[in-house]
Amino acid sequence: QVQLVETGGGLVQAGNSLRLSCAASERTFNFGAVAWFRQAPGKEREFVAAIARSVLITTYADSVKGRFTISRDNPKNTVYLQMNNLKPEDTAVYYCGTGGIFSTESRRYDYWGQGTQVTVSS
Repeated sequence: QVQLVETGGGLVQAGNSLRLSCAASERTFNFGAVAWFRQAPGKEREFVAAIARSVLITTYADSVKGRFTISRDNPKNTVYLQMNNLKPEDTAVYYCGTGGIFSTESRRYDYWGQGTQVTVSS
């Protein structure tokens, strides 16, 4: 059973940065894509960013393009989400998922972490 643990969330003011980490319990990341999604209260889970097995292939939601960067360190079984110039609308619980298929759809990912809260104050 693959376990994912997200860390790095917190409360920040608009314009500041946070780096989220997603650590896997085993070498699953070496074999598949990893994505970040987020869910704000009363809203559906939405795609944020994804990175393929090849670190050269990434994709981002339009709302975060140019501000967020996804990266992976396969030897450490960890994927990162660097979030710069945060905005109040970025406030949400952030989840990482993995499952092998590079996609912007949450249903393509089989394993999920418990999430980490990001709150951006104006």
